[in-house]
Amino acid sequence: MPEDERSAEQPLSLVEACAGAGGQSLGLHKAGFSHSLAIEIDATAAETLSSNLGVQVAVGDVADPSVWTPRSYEGVDLFAGGVPCPPFSAAGKQLGTSDERDLFAWAIEQVSIIRPRAVMLENVRGLAAPRFAAYRQRILDRLDELGYVGEWKLLHASDFGVPQLRPRFVLVAMPTSEMRYFYWPEAHRGPRVTVGDALHDLMAVDGWKHADAWRDAASDIGPTLVGGSKKHGGADLGPTRAKAAWAKLSVDGRGIADSPPDRRSPSFRTTPPRLTIEMASRIQGWTPTDDYRFAGRKTSQYRQIGNAFPPPVAEAIGRSIRAALNHEGTAMIDESGQVSLHDPVYRALAQSDRPLSLDELIGAYNEGSASAVQQRLAAIGRDFELHTVDVEGTERYLLGDFKGFIGQSDHWRHEVVSRFRNRVS
Repeated sequence: MPEDERSAEQPLSLVEACAGAGGQSLGLHKAGFSHSLAIEIDATAAETLSSNLGVQVAVGDVADPSVWTPRSYEGVDLFAGGVPCPPFSAAGKQLGTSDERDLFAWAIEQVSIIRPRAVMLENVRGLAAPRFAAYRQRILDRLDELGYVGEWKLLHASDFGVPQLRPRFVLVAMPTSEMRYFYWPEAHRGPRVTVGDALHDLMAVDGWKHADAWRDAASDIGPTLVGGSKKHGGADLGPTRAKAAWAKLSVDGRGIADSPPDRRSPSFRTTPPRLTIEMASRIQGWTPTDDYRFAGRKTSQYRQIGNAFPPPVAEAIGRSIRAALNHEGTAMIDESGQVSLHDPVYRALAQSDRPLSLDELIGAYNEGSASAVQQRLAAIGRDFELHTVDVEGTERYLLGDFKGFIGQSDHWRHEVVSRFRNRVS
């Protein structure tokens, strides 16, 4: 159907990579998108997604050509995904391209094959760190080569009715003609939803006489739920600092309870309650009307929830993308489609056909000092081949190949995933 004949109410098509248990999926469905396909490596999470939303899920490594064929979905309205976050997480080693779970650059390469009308990829706040400035620049530059304008934004789930902070770094990209109509969703007005408000009915359901007082004590948003991975993490609410933050909200973060407090349960002042799976899903943004059920055992269920993208945030972004694709609202005046500049040192190296000296790179870097440029070079060298050459007694720098996985048949990632299949998540 020609784009100008599409009904504003007609569902838009969606391919979702690394879909997990469906937090992003649910939000995008509410925003008016319908899956053509979802891809997820964890079979239990795939079962959750399929059974709740009726989505066709291809189970396996999203980068394995035997699992799905990207070219079969050419022209889809939205290509979305929550590619694995450990490569960029401040809680980990921030290995970036050296982590076999890094699929961000790979996902961008699929844009050249699928040619979607819009792209939406999300990850942890760590990707916004200076350490990954060159990585982000390469992403935007590659999108520009493909005819898309990309824009990054750090969003907090608590601004969209979710009772936890949960910052997420989101990339949205579209051709200029559509991107001109894209506006990031605005934060909800009014007071934030607190943990106590969100969970009061679940704490009180079995007659716990302290439920009202607990609600008053849990009168703030929670820290970010940490789902962990198959390498690390279990059914608790995260590392020591996260558990301490939950303790301030009168929640025991050392594990997940099988059931809520009952009429015999002691006061939260002496024995803080633990969250149940249903409570954790509520903290992540699922609502009672979603009637969502998670497959698997308790640890798997919690991991699915803790690693999910909050549905209300996905819905808000999805509605903004849908509006842009339909050219709703007022177009931005700027039609240039210029790529944002995240790392001038990387950009100078990438655009030069000759090795550059430290002095030349200092001139390209507005913040200017030699030590600042050397720090940028060290960061760039973690994700790119960076060659040092001597030209007439002066040390110069030449940018080599990107180290990341973009689909190469001979990349080291394939062996790691093959050997440690059950540990990759």
